[in-house]
This record gives sequence, C-alpha cells and structure tokens, in this order.
Amino acid sequence: MKTLIIEDKEYIRKGLQNLLQLLDTEITVLGECESVKDAVVVANACKPELVFLDINLTDGTGFDFLAQTENLNFKVIFITAYEEHALRALKIGAVDYLLKPVDIDELQTALQKVAHLPIDRQKQQVQVAKQAWNNEDSKLILSLQDSFQVVDLDELLFCESDKGYTTFYCSDNKKYMVSKTLKEFEERLCKANFTRPHQSYMVNLKFIDKYDKTGVIHLKCGKKIPVSSRKKEHFLHTFLNWTNN
Repeated sequence: MKTLIIEDKEYIRKGLQNLLQLLDTEITVLGECESVKDAVVVANACKPELVFLDINLTDGTGFDFLAQTENLNFKVIFITAYEEHALRALKIGAVDYLLKPVDIDELQTALQKVAHLPIDRQKQQVQVAKQAWNNEDSKLILSLQDSFQVVDLDELLFCESDKGYTTFYCSDNKKYMVSKTLKEFEERLCKANFTRPHQSYMVNLKFIDKYDKTGVIHLKCGKKIPVSSRKKEHFLHTFLNWTNN
C-alpha cells in the first residue's frame, strides 16, 4: 500500500516509519511532508493509497490538506497530540486516529481497521469530523475521571479554580470538576466572551447582571464573583466594550 506521512515533527515521522518496518507490513512510504502546501503537491504527484495525517501542520490543518485533495482516493489515519479540540472532532466522526507518541499495537489495530473500511464510508466520517472541528468554538470537552463531558459555552456561567482543579458551573445547575488549572482554559474561553476578573475565576460576560463598584460581579443566577484590584482595569475595559457592542 503506497503511503504518505504528513506530520510537522521529524521525530514523529521517523518513529512512525520505524514502527511500520517492525510490523513488516506491505506498506511502501512514498514520502514525508510537514506542510499542507508540500503535501498537496506530493499527493497529487504520487497518488497515495494511505495517508498518515497530522491535524496541526506548519501552514494549516490536516482538514485543509483534505479539502485540497478531494479528487484523490486514499484512506486516512490521523495523528494527533492529546488535544481536546482535535480528539472531540475525531471521536464525533468515528475516524481512526493515533495519539502521539505512536504505539505499535495501536498502529497495527488502526491499519487493520482502515484496511477493511470502504473509502466512501471513511470520507463521510472525515466530513463529520471536519464539521465538528469547525464548530468547536461553541463547545468545550472536559476530561472527567470516567468520561468526556461536552459543555456548551453559551450555557457555561463561570469557572472556579482551586489548588490545581477547575470547576465548571452551567446554567442547568450542573457542575463538572477537572484536574487542570484555569490557566489551561483561559485562552480558549476568552475567545468565547469570557473574562478573568480574578485569579480563581473566569466569567461568561452574557450572564453578568451588574458590576458593583466595590469590586463585585453579580451574576444573573445570584452568584457573586470578586474582582481583584490587579485585574479591575482590564475587567472594566472588557465588560464595558462588550456591553456597548
């Protein structure tokens, strides 16, 4: 099976090649690429039958590569780091993927599964995964002790951090605790109209009822959130700009 490896980290590409040799498969690696641009050129020239595809590349995503090679017929096994965004999309699409660093047993299982999967069926799965990827801005997937919980950011009231744990409070009175710091979610939440008025809190701007000038945010649910003196100026700037839009 003619194969192309598209991955932006050289050690992952080399490691994957070594594992394929150890498995003694009938796979012939045609080439390696680290960017969407190069991968499109090589794929059109070589016509691979199987592509190992990283999601995050140097100049775009694996989905960008697939969009530019729709005319080709090849099967795909995704390669990804443990990223909530990527994993949620791949799980929704039921697409085969390998976590970095690649494990030889998982590689063998993925090869066996993809060998029996019709290309048309896999293209449908990839399309579902792509849609989930594009719509990810409105969702957050939390890794709980025994499950993955999808949270609608429009229904998330606020987050509270304490001693390396973060609790997410939703408008349906449900709450979820994860063993991650608030800092790990800050960039993502800020893009979804959240603000961080205090080291221990992030708040959804749409659920703020009022700001008390003594330094307290009143949420529509009745919860009161403190605003630290260090973050007060930034909070007021964010809050007033949001309310005026």
